[in-house]
Formats: sequence, structure tokens, C-alpha cells
Amino acid sequence: MSAPDSLPPLREVIARHGIGARKGLGQHFLFDLNLTRRIARAAGDIGSGTVIEIGPGPGGLTRALLECGAGYLLAIERDDRCAAALAEIAAVYPGRLEVVMGDALRVDPVERTAAPRRIVANLPYNVSTALLLRWLERADQYAGFVLMFQKEVADRLLAQPGDSDYGRLSVIVQWTCRVRRLFDVPASAFVPPPKVTSSVVEIVPRAEPLAPADRATLERVTQAAFGQRRKMLRASLRPLGGEALLSRAGIDPTRRAEELSVEDFAHLARLVSADRGTGGTDGGDPAC
Repeated sequence: MSAPDSLPPLREVIARHGIGARKGLGQHFLFDLNLTRRIARAAGDIGSGTVIEIGPGPGGLTRALLECGAGYLLAIERDDRCAAALAEIAAVYPGRLEVVMGDALRVDPVERTAAPRRIVANLPYNVSTALLLRWLERADQYAGFVLMFQKEVADRLLAQPGDSDYGRLSVIVQWTCRVRRLFDVPASAFVPPPKVTSSVVEIVPRAEPLAPADRATLERVTQAAFGQRRKMLRASLRPLGGEALLSRAGIDPTRRAEELSVEDFAHLARLVSADRGTGGTDGGDPAC
């Protein structure tokens, strides 16, 4: 009997352990084995290094990752009700699954695992962007991510200048990574079904950011620009230098945030860093 066949159906596991999905934890369980395998296969070669799964719940995607060859899988789950179900999977795949019971926002996967690291997860929707931005603070420590988000979040990750979804998240993520939508998942695939369509997205960290900039300064610039996105940049960026800053950057001060490219924002961040003496990753900008 193969390992997958020796595990009981997920519906039976959920009933036996009383793991009803909790809205407060952003839980929506996937029972479709073809779908979970598709997600696992999208991660590529997972036989070496570490695969990290966030919010495995009763273990639907966990099983698929192990079945598809994950050599070592670290699963981080905050819901204690899921511990016994995950322990059953670990027993079938000895030495390949480690379960950490805790809050993924407080657990640093880098400290617990070896490279190359890949995060593959159906993320809890209520903390998905917070988790991603935290991981990207150390993007060089990860080989890649295959993550499921609400479709509207995926739209923001992929949005280009001029798109209505283009904003701070678009700039920060695209500055650090290459992003590609793999496929959408209908609400009917989940139990209970969410009110939205979901998207599986591949995110691959760049060897170097798209353009030189200090990350903290880039975040300040994008926060100011998109915090008042209906205003012209000369008004929204006034606290950082306003029209004078934009003139030095060669950017029309009547433009709005959603019209600027990632490279434009990085250029502004370098100028702000130079003004404040915080430096930039390129050692300065000729326009300074």
C-alpha cells in the first residue's frame, strides 16, 4: 500500500478530530487531490532543501507535497486541533515532515531550515500579505514561493502602472521578485467556500532588486504616494520634498502615484536617501 492510500480521506479526518473551519483563522480547506497535486507540482523540484507550508490545517496540501517528493517539509500551524491529523501524516512519511505549532507571523522559517527554501501554501487570507512582506525582507533566503491568495490580492501583486490595482504592494513585491499567476481556483473548490475566487501565484526573488534603493526608504515613498493616490505627486510627496524632489527626478509633479513605474519609485527613494544621509544600494545617484 502506498503512503497516500494508507491515510484516511480528509473528510473523515476532519470529522474525527473536530476540525471545522474557523473564520477567525481564515480557514478554507481543499479536498480536491488533483488540485493540491497541481499546486505541489508547480513548486518544481522539491526533493532537496526545504519546503515550508503555512497553515496546513488537516493536511490536504501537505499530503500532496510529500506525495510529489518533498524531501523535508516544515509545516507551521497555529490551530492545535490540527496537531493530531498532521501527526498521522508524519507517521506515514517518517523523517520527512516536521510540524511546528505556532503563529507563522512569529516563526522565522530561515532559522529552522536549510537552503534552498521554498514556501508552498494555501495562505490564511487574513494574514497573507503581512506574511509575504515579512518573508521578502529576507528574499535572498528563499528560492521561490508558490502561494494561494484571494484573486484581488493576486491582481495587486501583478498590477502594472496605470492599472487600478497598482499600488504599494505591487511596487514592493515587483521590486524584489518576478511574479506570475499560475491559475485561478473557484470558491467551490473549498470547504467552506469563500466568497471570492482565489489565485495561485509563483513568486521568484530576483538576484538583485529591479533597481537600486533602500527598502525602508522605498516603503516610505510608496506609502506617501499611494496614501493619497488621488492627489498629484507634488502634494502627496510634499513631506519628502514634493515638487523639488520630483523635479530632480525628472518626474512631472502633476502625475499621480499609479502612473509611476517601479524604477521611478526606486529613483525617488535613492534621492530621499541621499537627502537624509541614509545612502542607497548603488552608492548614490547622479541626479543628487
